[in-house]
Amino acid sequence: MIRQLWNVPNVISLVRLGLIPLFIWLIAVGEYGWAGILFGVIGATDWIDGYFARQLGQITEVGKFLDPLADRMAVAVAVVGGLLSGVLPAWFAWAIIVREVLIGLGAIYGWRNGVTQLEVRWLGKAATFGLYFSVAFIYVGEGFDVEWLATLALIGGIPALVMYYWVGFSYFGDMRRALTEAG
Repeated sequence: MIRQLWNVPNVISLVRLGLIPLFIWLIAVGEYGWAGILFGVIGATDWIDGYFARQLGQITEVGKFLDPLADRMAVAVAVVGGLLSGVLPAWFAWAIIVREVLIGLGAIYGWRNGVTQLEVRWLGKAATFGLYFSVAFIYVGEGFDVEWLATLALIGGIPALVMYYWVGFSYFGDMRRALTEAG
């Protein structure tokens, strides 16, 4: 287990998790622009840890847990922090929160009924990247008083949000099929 933990991609995931308290602090002190930059770094390193895991042959069960944990925690903190601070438009933040809660409940239900994994979809990765990008630049635009950047980021986030829901509905279909096979 310890050996599985200390490899390049898992250390990157652990660093991503370790940056979340700094992100929270930046939001708490009103440094939204810097919070957006940090969130962008956390999002960019999501791709990097997966790349290294594949290239170095270091795909582990620990990594399969850490990577999505870092993603979900970073997104949750960014969206809830953005909602509470007023950085993100409420409708946008709530749309992301509702989708995350539904997916989380579906995952718990599936896990309790014998489904341990669903295949990740490329469109889901693209939607997540689009939302990371959008949320990060909304923070940057709002934090550094570059309103046009925040507006463009929000406009760009709408298609990502639509894809996010599309993939979510697709996962429910995958879950239904997996439950039928498991049960």
